[in-house]
Amino acid sequence: MSASSSKKVIFAALAGNSLIAITKFIASAMTGSSAMLSEGIHSLVDTGNQFLLLYGLKQASRPADKYFPYGYGKEIYFWSFIVAILIFALGAGISLYEGYHHILHPTEINDPLINYIVLSLAIIFEGGALFFAAKEFKAYKGKLGYFEAIQQGKDPSMFVVLFEDSAAMLGLIIALIGISLAQITGNPIFDGIASIIIGVILAITAIWMAIETKGLLIGESANQVIVDTIHDIINTIDAIECINEVLTLHMGPNYILVNISADFKENITSNDVESTIARLDSLIKKQLPDVKRVFIEAESHQHFVTQKANMEKI
Repeated sequence: MSASSSKKVIFAALAGNSLIAITKFIASAMTGSSAMLSEGIHSLVDTGNQFLLLYGLKQASRPADKYFPYGYGKEIYFWSFIVAILIFALGAGISLYEGYHHILHPTEINDPLINYIVLSLAIIFEGGALFFAAKEFKAYKGKLGYFEAIQQGKDPSMFVVLFEDSAAMLGLIIALIGISLAQITGNPIFDGIASIIIGVILAITAIWMAIETKGLLIGESANQVIVDTIHDIINTIDAIECINEVLTLHMGPNYILVNISADFKENITSNDVESTIARLDSLIKKQLPDVKRVFIEAESHQHFVTQKANMEKI
C-alpha cells in the first residue's frame, strides 16, 4: 500500500469524523444523552488520531541521515501505537465513566428526535468512510483473508483507520439502540448502558490495535512470501553452496532490511564473490522493490552452525 493510498483513507476518515463530532456534541448538549456524549468524544478522539497518523506518515517519509541511517520509517509505527493508547485512555475511559455516572444518576433525554437525526446522518457519513477504508484495504490485502492481512500487514495506518471506522459504526448502532430503549421504556438507564458498551468496544479495539502495532514497533520480519522469494533468488546463484540464514526486518511499511549469511563454493575467487554479491543484491532489489538494503556475509556453513550453537548456550 502506497503512502498516497494511506493518506486518502485517513483524509476520508478525518473529514467524516470532524463533521460527525460536531453534530454529536450539539445533539448531546440539547438532549442530555450520555450515549451521544460518548459518541461525540469517540468521534473527537478519532479526529485527533487521524491528525496523528498524518503526522506519522509525514515524519516517516523523511530521508535517512547520519543519526538515523535507515530512515524514519518506524515513526508511523510509533504514532499508530500512540493512537491505540489514546483510544483506550480517552475514548474508552471517558465513555465508561459517563455511562457509569449516568446509570447512578439517570436523567431524562430531552427531544430524542434530534439524537435520531444526528445518529442517522452519522451512520451515513461513517458508512461512507468505512466503505472507502474497506475498499482500499481489500485492494491492499489481495488474496489474504481480512484477519490474516491485518496480522501480516506492515502499514498500520491502513488497518488502524479500518479498526476505528468499524468501531465507530458499531458504536453508532449501540447508541441508537440505547437511546431507543430509553425512550420506549421511559428508563434512561439504557442510555448509560449504551455508553458503557461503547466504552468496552473502544477498549477492545484499542487493545487489538496495540497488539498489532507492538510487533511492528519492536521489529517484525518481512512476510514469509518475501523471505521465500529471497531464498529462491539465492538458490539461482551457482557460486553459493548453501544458505545459512536469511534475516529480514521492516524499518517501515515499504522499507525492508535483509541480512544474508551464505556459504560460497571453495573454488571461486574473491573477485567472483564480489561480483556474486553485487548480482544478488541487484536481483533481490529488482524483484522486491520494498527491499532497500541488503547485507551479505560470506560464512562457511560449519562456522555458522558452531556460532549458532554457542549463542544458544548463552
